[in-house]
Amino acid sequence: MDNQKVFAMSVAKVYPFLVAKAERKGRTKEEVDEVCSWLTGYTSEQIAQQIAKGVSYETFFNEAPQMNPNCHLITGTVCGIRVENIEDPLMQKIRWLDKLVDELAKGKPMDKILRK
Repeated sequence: MDNQKVFAMSVAKVYPFLVAKAERKGRTKEEVDEVCSWLTGYTSEQIAQQIAKGVSYETFFNEAPQMNPNCHLITGTVCGIRVENIEDPLMQKIRWLDKLVDELAKGKPMDKILRK
């Protein structure tokens, strides 16, 4: 899938998959919101508003209140691609969120996920 298609995807369509992935492994929607909030600076209510508006991934990340200054500490692979090597800044943000949800689903403690 080319980047423009990913950037145009609605967060409202993707978010339920992120939550389902976490819930299948015994984690919660609230924890998904927590990692998303840590990454983007959105509150849970603001995340819900963005979802309700049907914004694209591009808009979601472009309107993020503040990307976490420690997001550069997110490393590893998503779909076989090292997130720290992704050159497109928007794609990297999208993959950072994927990576955080993957770590959540794998049972990592929240302190480690949030790079504390």
